[in-house]
Amino acid sequence: MKRIKVIPFDMKYLEDYYNNFNDEITKYQWPDPFESIEDARALLKDFLDEMGKEETLVFAVVDADERFVGSVEMHGLSGDSPELGAWIVESEQGKGYAYEALEYILDYANRKYGKTEFFYEADVRNAGSNKLLSKLADDYEIEALDTEELVTDSGKELKLRGNRLTRKGIA
Repeated sequence: MKRIKVIPFDMKYLEDYYNNFNDEITKYQWPDPFESIEDARALLKDFLDEMGKEETLVFAVVDADERFVGSVEMHGLSGDSPELGAWIVESEQGKGYAYEALEYILDYANRKYGKTEFFYEADVRNAGSNKLLSKLADDYEIEALDTEELVTDSGKELKLRGNRLTRKGIA
């Protein structure tokens, strides 16, 4: 039995997305928690519009009972190296859901769009995201790129390292 399902995002998960995209989730990310549910709705509507244009993939990660446990996204589908992102609600972290969701979206992008190279960025201090990256090493060559130190508009100090993932077994 599958532990999670990765499904196209539906606005019925808006409140869960808004409530769980909190300070802890965004600690090592450029975005901050939403100021209002309307801000969350506007961003997700933009993502869904981009998905309709096949520029972005945005999926909800739900458990066996269809409860929202996170999100997995891919931006820049028309480019050579789309960017990956995933987050799992705090209470559900450490269960391997982000890895399963990333495996799903990577395989989906390969099957549907022929994508074999991806960009994944994580703060060097974000142990969970970096562990997740290492779990993908069985199927992907991972090239660590430069680390960029920056300060967000809200004052968060980030140390973001980009990574190029190239699917193994590509001739």
